[in-house]
Amino acid sequence: MPTARAPRPRGPARRLVEPRRRRGSPDETRDRLVAAAAAELERKGYHGTDTNRIARAAGYAPGTFYKHFPDKRAILLAAYESWVTTEWQAIARVVGERRPAAARAARIVDAVLGFHRRWHGMRASLRGLVAVDPTVRAFYRAQRRRQLDSLRALRHGADTPERRAADAFLLYTLERVCDAVAEGEPRALGVRERDVVALLTRVVDAALRPLGRGRSPATTLARRPRIPVTRIR
Repeated sequence: MPTARAPRPRGPARRLVEPRRRRGSPDETRDRLVAAAAAELERKGYHGTDTNRIARAAGYAPGTFYKHFPDKRAILLAAYESWVTTEWQAIARVVGERRPAAARAARIVDAVLGFHRRWHGMRASLRGLVAVDPTVRAFYRAQRRRQLDSLRALRHGADTPERRAADAFLLYTLERVCDAVAEGEPRALGVRERDVVALLTRVVDAALRPLGRGRSPATTLARRPRIPVTRIR
């Protein structure tokens, strides 16, 4: 006669007998939360999701969220910081390629536009909060300074006020035109999107020509966890 198996412990008794499976290091947990937040913010917008949904989307209990972030705003800012880092690392790789300036300009515009298309919902939420939330506005401007510093790292010449203004103009033009294209504004206005992209590529091409080739500012960007965005072909 076979020996009957003892019933497996359930509930709290089972947790005492079977150690809880590890879910990775704190940094890995944080990275998963940031990636899940970016995806939730993209789909639902800032006001359409909450910390419980973000935690569950990352595969964690809601309480895990608060071990890493104090609130929803904090994780939005972490997702945006990661977005900036990922975007500028991609730009740095293209600038460092040994290609003609026109080819690199086209690849930069293609990559940045891909980033903006993929994450236009999250960026729209961020822009809305920048207008009304002083904490978000200050963080956003700090990331702008990081972007300008990355542009400065590409330049061979002195960092003059005029050069800094030109860098800011390039940054504003690249980001805001890509936002408009990603959100369908040219099409809504009866403007051909490819013409807008071609004009933007000329602006980037003109800015790249003084930079030379093969120089990359990747090391000037502090390493941050990256959210999945767009691969450069």
